[in-house]
Amino acid sequence: MTEQQAHRTAQIERNTLETQIRVGVDLDGSGRSSFDTGVPFLEHMLDQVARHGLIDLDIVAEGDLHIDAHHTVEDIGITLGQALAAALGGKKGIRRYGHAYVPLDEALSRVVIDLSGRPGLTFNVDFRRAMIGGFDVDLFQEFFQGLVNHAAMTLHVDNLRGGNAHHQAETVFKAFGRALRMAVEPDPRMGGIMPSTKGSL
Repeated sequence: MTEQQAHRTAQIERNTLETQIRVGVDLDGSGRSSFDTGVPFLEHMLDQVARHGLIDLDIVAEGDLHIDAHHTVEDIGITLGQALAAALGGKKGIRRYGHAYVPLDEALSRVVIDLSGRPGLTFNVDFRRAMIGGFDVDLFQEFFQGLVNHAAMTLHVDNLRGGNAHHQAETVFKAFGRALRMAVEPDPRMGGIMPSTKGSL
């Protein structure tokens, strides 16, 4: 993609009786992020995706946090997945596949992505505790499930080791950002060709 070509962007809104979400994505950004979700630890993780993926992210969410964060976190994943799919468009000329290993002290995670058009999640993270501050770690899988279903990507997340739950989560999200950056990147050798023998993704 040349500097003269428009950035791959999308703005998506999702409104239900439980949540109201607005997500803006620029796949060709600089890693800038802005969040107002009421879920600070998720915002900290999404900032890792933006910075390591060089993706600009703007997310505003209002949800039924007086109950818990489940609906808000899941619906942010759904809406972000929709925004990624819209920003990618037809996917011609992208690398399609991405992978990354990221360490943080004792923790190490691997994330592998295929922008296949087929949603699928394998999530192998054995968190060392159930809560990180006030955040229920079960919600990370709900976030990624919503994302892959609506971005139509295959995603494998493996925490290979880690003794600190914060470190485990951070390595997962940093690795996801870096793998996503690789997968959405234009491949100059593809010359605008669809990266599939089927001719479509």
